[in-house]
Amino acid sequence: MTRDEQPSRRGLLAAAVAAAAAGAAGPAAADVPSRAAQDHAAQDRAARVPAPSGARAGHVDNHAWLSLADWRSGTAEGTRAAPGRFPGLEIGTPEGRSDYPDPHTGETAAWEYARWTSPVHRPAVPSTEVVASWNARTPAGTWLQIELAGTYSDGTDTPWYVMGRWAAGDQDIRRTSVDDQGDGKSSVWTDTLAVDDAASGLRLVSYRLRLTLYRRPGTGATPTVWRLGAMGSDVPDRFTVPASVPGLARELPVPRYSQEIHVGQYPEYDNGGEAWCSPTSSQMVVEYWGRRPTAEALAWVDPAYADPQVCHAARFTFDHQYDGCGNWPFNAAYAATYEDLRGVVTRLGSLTDLEALIAAGIPVITSQSFLASELTGAGYGTAGHLMTVVGFTAGGDVIANDPASPDNDAVRRVYERREFENIWLRTKRYDAAGKVVSGTGGVCYLYFPARHTARRREALAAVGVR
Repeated sequence: MTRDEQPSRRGLLAAAVAAAAAGAAGPAAADVPSRAAQDHAAQDRAARVPAPSGARAGHVDNHAWLSLADWRSGTAEGTRAAPGRFPGLEIGTPEGRSDYPDPHTGETAAWEYARWTSPVHRPAVPSTEVVASWNARTPAGTWLQIELAGTYSDGTDTPWYVMGRWAAGDQDIRRTSVDDQGDGKSSVWTDTLAVDDAASGLRLVSYRLRLTLYRRPGTGATPTVWRLGAMGSDVPDRFTVPASVPGLARELPVPRYSQEIHVGQYPEYDNGGEAWCSPTSSQMVVEYWGRRPTAEALAWVDPAYADPQVCHAARFTFDHQYDGCGNWPFNAAYAATYEDLRGVVTRLGSLTDLEALIAAGIPVITSQSFLASELTGAGYGTAGHLMTVVGFTAGGDVIANDPASPDNDAVRRVYERREFENIWLRTKRYDAAGKVVSGTGGVCYLYFPARHTARRREALAAVGVR
C-alpha cells in the first residue's frame, strides 16, 4: 500500500474511469494449516452461516470454465482437455511457433503455442468492468497469455485485449500486464477492462476468453490451466453504502505477517515491503490453508530476513509493467500455484456476504482506500491497500490482519464495522485534497481448496463463485 495520500498507479487509472461517470466445522483436516486451526474450529461449531445479503445480486456476475465438459466446450487449436481429479487444459499438438520479444528483458525467443477460445458468455449483469482470473501450473519453459474480447450493448465488438502474460516463475518470461490498450470505448487498466464512459449507458453484454499456452520448441512441457473465468460488474456509483446488521461472531486462525518489517528488502519488487500489502495478505491466507514455499524455493532469500515467504510472495506476484505486486489476478494465480488451492478475484455486496464466508472458514482479502480519519485505529491513509478479514467480534466489528503494521504482533486489528464496510464497498470517495476519486466497490480475493466441503461449496455459491 501507499502510506500517504498520493495516488497509486491503480488509483490514477481507476480515477480516470470514475471521472468519466458522473458454527459449522472448520476446513477439512487436509486443508487445515495447523493444530491451532483444528482447536479453534472446535470452538466455532455452533457458528451459523448468515444469509447472503442479496446486495450482490444485479451488480456482479462470476463465470468460470473448470470442468472437463467446460474445456471441451471451447474452440481448441492445438490444446487438449486433460481428464483427472482436476481437469485442465494443456498443449496437445502445437498449432504453430511464434517469437515473443520480452519488453522487460530485451530478449526475443521462439515458442511453440496452442490456443483455446471459450464459448461466448453473456453475464447476467451487463458490465462496466471485467476482471479475469486464472489458476494454472507453468513448469520451466512454459507460460501463458490470457485475452478477452467482448460485445458492447450497441452491438459493436472490442478488440482482443491482453489481460495478462503470466508464468509462476520468472526464469522464462517476466510476468506482465500490457498498457495502452483501448478502442475509444473501453480500456485496460492493468488488470481491469473498463468502459470509458459508464455514464453513457454503454455496457459489455458478452465476452469470450482466449488462452494461448506456450512452451520451448521441441520439448514436451506444457502449462496446465485448471480454472479460467472473469468477474463482470456494474456497481452503482456511491460514496456511502447501506449498513448491514451483524450476524456472526467468529475469528479464523490466520497467520499474521507484517509488510513493514520488509521495508528496504528487494526494492526491485515494488520498492520493498512498504508496498507489499497484497502479497503479504496472499501469503497469510495461503498458509492458513496449510501451504507454504519449500526450503528450496526460499533459498534465494537472504537468511537474515524474517518471514522469507513474504519476500517470495512479492517476487512471484510482481507485475513488471505495473511495476508492483498489486495486480489482482496475479495474486490469485500465485495462490493457486500451491497444491490444490484455487484463487478468484470478485466483488461482494456487503459484510453479510463476507460473514457467510468467514462462517464457512474462508478468510477474505479485501481491497480499499481511505483517509486516516475514515478508519479509526488504522493510523494511516492510503490510495490503495489490501488486508485480510479473519472474523467478527460479538458486536459485529471487523477483525482484520492488516499487514500495514509495525510487526507481526501488531497485525491483528479490530475496525469499526460501519467504517470498514463503507471504505471497502463504496465506488467514490474524497482524497486528502478534496478531489473525487474512485473506490474499489467491494473487490476481494477468495482463496480456497479445490476439494470443497459442502459448507464451503454452499458459501462460495452464495456469492456467485463455483
